[in-house]
Amino acid sequence: MLSFISFSSQSTDSTYHRSARHHPDVEDLMDVDDDDFSGSEPRLTCPGETITSSQAFMRGHGTYVDKEDVIASVVGTVERVNKLVTVRAIRTRYNPEVGDLVVGRITEVQPRRWKVDANSRQDAILMLSSVNLPGGVQRRKLESDELQMRNFFEEGDLLVAEVQAFFSDGAMSLHTRSLKYGKLRNGQLVTVPPILVRRLKSHFISLPCGVDLILGLNGYIWVSKQAKDSDQGEEGFDAEAVYSNQNDDIDNATRAAISRVSNIIRVFADHFVPLTDTLLLEAYEWVIEQEGDAKRLLLGDSGDALVAAMSLRC
Repeated sequence: MLSFISFSSQSTDSTYHRSARHHPDVEDLMDVDDDDFSGSEPRLTCPGETITSSQAFMRGHGTYVDKEDVIASVVGTVERVNKLVTVRAIRTRYNPEVGDLVVGRITEVQPRRWKVDANSRQDAILMLSSVNLPGGVQRRKLESDELQMRNFFEEGDLLVAEVQAFFSDGAMSLHTRSLKYGKLRNGQLVTVPPILVRRLKSHFISLPCGVDLILGLNGYIWVSKQAKDSDQGEEGFDAEAVYSNQNDDIDNATRAAISRVSNIIRVFADHFVPLTDTLLLEAYEWVIEQEGDAKRLLLGDSGDALVAAMSLRC
C-alpha cells in the first residue's frame, strides 16, 4: 500500500533572495560600484586604477584581474553592461560598423579598387563598382572605366563614403553610390578622437554662417564652404564637377568662418568634449558674441572660456 507524505511549502523566491548574504567586504564593494555606475557622467580611469572587485563583476576589454580586483589597463571611460565592466579607451582606432559615415583619404590606386585611410586598424577598400560613374547610370564597369580610375580618385584625395560591408580579413568596404557622397573640396580636415563623435540622425550639418560640416564617425571632420543645393538627379550627374580637383573661389568672410569653426572643434577635442550639431552651433554664436577671431581660440584662455560657457548652457 502506497502512502504520500506532504511537506511544508518552502519559502518564496523573494524571501530566499532576501535571506541570501554576501561577504561583508564584497557587499560593500557592490553597493559602492552600483552607485558609481548609475551616474550620468562618464567615469574616467587610468591604467593601474582599481575599478571594482572581481567577485562582484566580470572583467571586459580594457581591464585585467589582480588579487581579486578588476583593474584598468588603458586610459578611458568605464562602461557597465549588467555585471560586465569594460574600459573604452580614449585614444584608439576607429571600430567601424555597417552604415557608418566616414571621411577618408585615398592612399593607393589598385586594379578595380582604391585603398582608403579611414583611421581604422587597416585601410578600407573602395571598389570601382561602388562609385558613381559619368552619366549617373548604374551599369557594369568596363575596362575603359578601369583605365580612367585616376580621373575619379587619386592618391591624396579626400572623400566621404558609407561603410557597406566587411571583407573576410576585417577590412571595411566603402561605397559612394549617392550624390551626397564623393570627393571633398573647398575646405579643411580636422582630426579628433573617434570617441568624441556621437551618432546623430544626420552627420551633414549646415551652419548659418555659410559653413558645412561632415562629422565622420572615424574622427575625421570636414569643414568646408557651404555647397549650393543641386536640383539635378541621377540623370543629371555632372562628373566634371563631382570629381574635380579644383577648389571654388572662397571669399575672405567664408575663409574666416571655416577657420573659426575648425578651431572650435579643436578646442572641444583638447578638452575632451563630445561633438553634436547643437553644441557647435551654440559655440559659434558665443564666439561671434565675444567678437573673437579664429587665432584667439587657440591662444590664452579663450578656449577655456568657451568650454566653460558651453558647460553652463548644457
